[in-house]
Amino acid sequence: MAIGRKGSRRIVVDGTTYRWRLRRRPTYDQALCDKPCTYAVQHADDPGTTLVVTTNQPHASNWFGAPSAAVLPSDVSTAITSALAQGWHPTRPGAPFHLDRSDGFARFRP
Repeated sequence: MAIGRKGSRRIVVDGTTYRWRLRRRPTYDQALCDKPCTYAVQHADDPGTTLVVTTNQPHASNWFGAPSAAVLPSDVSTAITSALAQGWHPTRPGAPFHLDRSDGFARFRP
């Protein structure tokens, strides 16, 4: 599944261009702060396997107004580097590669 250009952002890591996208609207579980925010990354020129990164923050548009931090390009760059070290091959076709960085995520209940 390719990440569309609309709503995605470019990032260059070690001379390779990627596209990444964060959902504008949270999933139901993310809106309830039961699951953390996720975003997707793909190779910009030859998309193959999608990297799905699970953060340790609630989605910014959660329904409870739980405090969250923005996903910064530096976070995306670090995730890409880590995924590549763990065996992610962005130009090969295949199932999504999941990178779980949700340690420390706490469900928010008002």
